[in-house]
Amino acid sequence: MTHAGASDVLNQPPAPGPFDLWGDDPGLREAVLRESGASFVARLAGYGALAGDTLLRLADEAHRDRPRLQTHDAYGRRVDRVAFNPAWHEVMGTAIAHGVAGLSWAQPQPGAQVARAALSYLHYQAEPGSSCPLTMTHAAVPVLRQAPALREWADKACMFDYDGRDVPMAHKRGVTLGMGMTEKQGGSDVRANTTRAMPLGADGEYALAGHKWFFSAPMSDAFLVLAQAPGGLSCFLLPRWCPDGTKNALRLMRLKDKLGDWSNASSEVEFDDAWAFRVGDEGRGVATILEMVMLTRLDCMLGSAGLMRMALRQALHHARHRHAFGSRLLDQPLMRNLLADLVLESEAATALALRVAGAVDRAPQDPREAALARIATAIGKYWICKRAPVFANEAQECLGGLGYIEETLLPRLARQAPLNSIWEGCGNIQCLDVLRALARDPDTGAALRSEWQAAAGLDVHFDAALEAGLALLDAGCDETGARGFVERLALLLQGATLLRANHPLAQAWCASRLRAPHAATFGTLREAAHIDAALARCEA
Repeated sequence: MTHAGASDVLNQPPAPGPFDLWGDDPGLREAVLRESGASFVARLAGYGALAGDTLLRLADEAHRDRPRLQTHDAYGRRVDRVAFNPAWHEVMGTAIAHGVAGLSWAQPQPGAQVARAALSYLHYQAEPGSSCPLTMTHAAVPVLRQAPALREWADKACMFDYDGRDVPMAHKRGVTLGMGMTEKQGGSDVRANTTRAMPLGADGEYALAGHKWFFSAPMSDAFLVLAQAPGGLSCFLLPRWCPDGTKNALRLMRLKDKLGDWSNASSEVEFDDAWAFRVGDEGRGVATILEMVMLTRLDCMLGSAGLMRMALRQALHHARHRHAFGSRLLDQPLMRNLLADLVLESEAATALALRVAGAVDRAPQDPREAALARIATAIGKYWICKRAPVFANEAQECLGGLGYIEETLLPRLARQAPLNSIWEGCGNIQCLDVLRALARDPDTGAALRSEWQAAAGLDVHFDAALEAGLALLDAGCDETGARGFVERLALLLQGATLLRANHPLAQAWCASRLRAPHAATFGTLREAAHIDAALARCEA
């Protein structure tokens, strides 16, 4: 009789990966084709394979060896640098070379914004910390293009060339960009900022004195910041190096000790009469930087959707290989229900995020798409980012105690999951922005109605929810009820997106999310056929 030895490992799944993040994600592939990204499929397929293998391994190194602040060199000179593991720079170089930051601006054509959004979705699954500077670099370009004097900055931000050296912009082919908006006393209320901008002799040049409470990716080459000029709150480009080749008076005070996002550095900074160049008119700072904010919020929902997909991938891998109570976990009825429900959530998040990216892509030529992009960005950012943390926790439960162990990927995903609901405006800010958009711009409400009504008659549960949703939109909402209001708008948008796409899980999603009563937890699907259909989408 053969006995298992103490060191034998039985009934444990093989180590997961490498993954083909494009090839095993039908929801992403279908969404890219729907939103006119077909000409970029080869690029996306290549990056999906790279992100699911090489970048995942590099991400392990970047997270184990966290960034370190270096305020001074050995001789007492201020350097204000952050030291990263070489893996971080390799990740950044790979991402920028493949267009994660600059594709939509370097190759402007129909579908370019969608392709760049898909690249961001893929990249976030591998190394989300680096998505912060990649996102800000991408989003800063249209703001910089408002100032002819900053054209070189905008052009270099679009280059597929990463240079991590701390040297002036003139010595680089490509640059990265960050942003600094919030301050200790104001947070999201940026109009309460106290940083002062005093005009210098030359037109557009200022000296900034003050602080920023959250200053992410502090090794970026320059930053878009808000400060109080004589004419009111204004937007400025503040580089690490002055035009004359001297170091700018940007003082890194400390790095944030964060819950997650360990590979990326976030800092507090003080400006000691730092040189900056104004972008836009004095007093128009928020309006000037608004397009950057909208694009970063799009990447928040893309990142959360990507994180869900990676968490689902980990849970499915475990369930396929682990046995309990006489059969595979994947064959256990309650586990099948839970996994299928996670599939529905992931697919709907991906579909809506790419739909918004498509609206952003078409916005310059289509006013209705522009209006939809304005309001759907806030709606999607609120809802998809809210769903990610509970989704990641459910994926951890599929692995049991193993899902709480650092050697697996899930603890990293669970720590990362809350970030996107906080960054670029917490949930309340998104809801207030939705109310503000509906009140100030009637086109946004009309765009929502049009989007929903295009799916009328395709599903009985959606039709019932549509009737209630239209009445809700007509009645409006006060601030107290804004969260429930925006949640209903988001669910209708997801349902309409799936139905209009003839998505194979559209009816299952509508039955589970729009039919009353709807349970508040995952794993509560009612129809066996819906469970089977959802899991069939993820068959290896």
